[in-house]
Amino acid sequence: MTDFEALFRRLADHDVEFILVGGVAATVHGSTRLTQDLDLVYDRSPANLERLAAALADLSPYPRGAPPGLPFEWSAGTLRAGLNFTLTTALGDLDMLGEIAGGGTYDDLVRDTVRVALFGTGVRCLSLERLIETKRAAGRPRDFETIAELEAIREERER
Repeated sequence: MTDFEALFRRLADHDVEFILVGGVAATVHGSTRLTQDLDLVYDRSPANLERLAAALADLSPYPRGAPPGLPFEWSAGTLRAGLNFTLTTALGDLDMLGEIAGGGTYDDLVRDTVRVALFGTGVRCLSLERLIETKRAAGRPRDFETIAELEAIREERER
């Protein structure tokens, strides 16, 4: 089980710049769907990569689904060399995304965020409209019901 509170606090304590996307973002906007992981789009600036690497260093981040024992070094260099990381950590599953379908990078998305308080921590969350767009662009069958639910929430808010 992912300890969302501990992950948010850890990232906040290290001043990591990120945007909440995915299932937890949908929940923030009123979705009733449950999710087991935390999906974040992270700022790829050199300073933020250093902070992100430090924030997770002692949590044993490892590629989720990879066989045990593969050589994997968690560092700012690894983050620079890669883009999207689906990780398992000591605090649970964490998807660190350099970009997402239909949305792009942190810099592309940051204008379309809202600030929310989660577990006493201020977090940037993708706006409802942009979240719907990115879920639609991903085209995953598992997102279809969530998209319909988020659209109903949007319609209710517009009334």
